Amino acid sequence: MNIIICGAGRVGFTIAKLLSEQNHSITVVDQSSEDIQKIKDSLDVNAIVGKATYPSILEKANGNDADMIIAVTRNDEINMLICQIAYTTFKIQKKIARIRSQNYLEPRFTKLYNKENLPIDVIISPEIEIAKSIQRKLEAPGALDSVPFADNKIRLLEILIKDNCKLINYKLNELTSKFPDLDANITAIIRDGKTFIPKKTDKINCEDKIYVLINSSQMAKTLEAFGHEEKISKKILVVGGGNIGFNLAKNLEESENNEIRVKIVEKNKVRAEFLANQLNNTIIINGNGLDEESLIEANLGEAETVLALTNDDEDNLMVSVLVEKFAKDQKNIEDKRTMALINKPNYSLLQSSLKIDDLIDPRMNTVSSILKHIHKGTIENAYTISNGEYEVIEAEIIETSELISKDLKNSNLPSEIRIGAILRGNEVIIPRSDFKFKKEDRIVFIVQKDSISIVENLFRLS
Repeated sequence: MNIIICGAGRVGFTIAKLLSEQNHSITVVDQSSEDIQKIKDSLDVNAIVGKATYPSILEKANGNDADMIIAVTRNDEINMLICQIAYTTFKIQKKIARIRSQNYLEPRFTKLYNKENLPIDVIISPEIEIAKSIQRKLEAPGALDSVPFADNKIRLLEILIKDNCKLINYKLNELTSKFPDLDANITAIIRDGKTFIPKKTDKINCEDKIYVLINSSQMAKTLEAFGHEEKISKKILVVGGGNIGFNLAKNLEESENNEIRVKIVEKNKVRAEFLANQLNNTIIINGNGLDEESLIEANLGEAETVLALTNDDEDNLMVSVLVEKFAKDQKNIEDKRTMALINKPNYSLLQSSLKIDDLIDPRMNTVSSILKHIHKGTIENAYTISNGEYEVIEAEIIETSELISKDLKNSNLPSEIRIGAILRGNEVIIPRSDFKFKKEDRIVFIVQKDSISIVENLFRLS
């Protein structure tokens, strides 16, 4: 596929890297000669310095032959204009734009985005996607991540194995006998910084990060089996009332769990007033999250989870440190779950030393949102893990698929692909070796990036 990426920032660079490794033909356009030089030095792609809103630059980027354009510059309006020019001048079929401003995303303005007005096929809002991601984490206490597939009937859980897990040193093929009623399948493990698809004889080790595909109805049961019995937080404190904090609070207000209570500490008075007017059941405190008095006013002692979601990485780290210090000083206060939004990847090295439970990377959230629209065939959903080394994919089997009527053990799938779970009708199936594929099965599996083309062939439309 010929793809033009407009914007050579962290997101643009990551997308270009992953797609070029999947053998797509990639051209990156950016005004920054420095960013373009970094692309040229690091990746095997075409890279052009110039304004992507100039038709002559898109022409130079092979706009006439492009199948897709991805606009991820730092400016919403520029991304919109790029898609307009891509459509009217070059007839590019698929146009994806990153749009941050909430004013453009209000439901009442959805008619704006069509061929007659603004021809954008897919809009990616990082703030909305991150808010959804945080909400999923809150719904799965004890999990580092929780991602829904197959109409939310199947979930991917990322779980850290601690020393209290009773399954340490168990082989994977022993788990069924230990928990015969558990619909769960370990599809990948991160151990000592390396990700791999485990064999049946591999053991679970302490400090492993495991990726488990489960029947969504068994989420609490699964977490308990792997040593996590944390309760869903009902009292949540958010430091930072930007778009992420706002969208998260709005989502939680609209969720089925009406016991959740949210407080937001926002230092900008005008923004705090806006939040107070827009949110119905969220308490807004106009104050600085780095100020002890503001945290006391927010009743930090009662908060079960604290989210640092300001636009400043250093502030978010400091908030997490203050929360840890507060819990230590108040000996009758239990440790609190902390999450911090971090844009600079190097700060992830501080996570363990600062005792932050979870770091939120907006880059990979955005990348995952974009990549799922790139795959061919009947692939319906995709989620990127391990910095793009692997993808968890949902796809439907159609009558032309070579998998039909084959059982799993004779499917000849490469070792880089692991089938994790299947939705057949309304039934979730964790497949064994004798499982036989059928038409309209919705399959959720993990695949190494080098085998993406094999997957697309298996699930092609014709």
